[in-house]
Amino acid sequence: MTKPAIIVKSTVLVSLAVLTYVFGFFPGLVQKYYSTGIYPYISAILRFISGIFPFAIGDIIYVLLIGFVLYKTVRFYKRRKSLKKQDSIIIPLQILNFFLILYIIFKIVWGLNYSRPSISEELGIGNEKYNVKELVVLGNYFVEKTNALKLKQNKVPAYTIHELESKSSAAYALMSKRNQVFRYSNPCLKSVLNSWLIGKIGIEGYYAPLSGEANMNMNLPDFVKPYVSCHEIGHQLGIAYEDEANLLGYLTAGNSPDVNYRYSANYEMLRYILFEIRMKSPEDYKALRKKLLPQVLADFKIEKEFWRKYNSNMFGYMDAAFDRFLKLNNQKKGIDSYQDIVIWLWNIHKKQLSVKN
Repeated sequence: MTKPAIIVKSTVLVSLAVLTYVFGFFPGLVQKYYSTGIYPYISAILRFISGIFPFAIGDIIYVLLIGFVLYKTVRFYKRRKSLKKQDSIIIPLQILNFFLILYIIFKIVWGLNYSRPSISEELGIGNEKYNVKELVVLGNYFVEKTNALKLKQNKVPAYTIHELESKSSAAYALMSKRNQVFRYSNPCLKSVLNSWLIGKIGIEGYYAPLSGEANMNMNLPDFVKPYVSCHEIGHQLGIAYEDEANLLGYLTAGNSPDVNYRYSANYEMLRYILFEIRMKSPEDYKALRKKLLPQVLADFKIEKEFWRKYNSNMFGYMDAAFDRFLKLNNQKKGIDSYQDIVIWLWNIHKKQLSVKN
């Protein structure tokens, strides 16, 4: 490509990138024209295409992109002595254009969802913060609920990825009757190509924006998988932030007719709540922990040992919540911290808790 042509291309790409970036400063417009406008169609088309393949093509796309960058880097290094003067302008612009194209594609196929209003607003869930006493009441509610669900469980199924896709899409279909936020067409849930590597990184699952796939770490304990699958599908539906995907995962799995899904959802939420209580009131944490059934405590131990095997940081988190108090490096606000998911859980259940208590 000639120098004038690549300058024109760079100008066009920079303009598109800036427009896309500026558009993100208008959450209302993003919600109307993107998140509930064109994004559902983009996402459904990507899932339809990805669903043709029985493996995670998103993983392959990322490997190819990394391979392409490495190839170009090595090629540049080998040719560095034979480069012409104009190459000092052309090559940097080619690099800029490559990353601008990736940025624009990412924003269009998913990334603009980071700029949409919080999904809690769309679902009518408040953001009223709790005090410590209210947090403990919430914790006691989830302890009782999780214990009761555990007693209803028989043997937890050894889920396949196809069973999770089927059951989780059915749970979303049920919730879509209440709110269109949960509408989920062309299901596409995949097992990651390398669960060992993903486990070492400390990831339960992830969304691949370029392929539209929700990817699961199938090495996870089976009682965790239903909730994780619903969480990752939440990302497919355009829920970008983790706490918001936690919310969709909880509401979907927690309202499923399948007791294993309900247990998985409540177990996971209990983990977040107990961690918050352990930060704010260690004595109340100890009292609540004593109320947990041995079977539930056994599940916490299984999950903790899983992360001990694969990832010490995640093991540390589990340890912080269920064995001893550890101040996490990224917990900058310390004892005054609030997790959004716990705030939403309080606002969802506070009316029934106030009646009960």
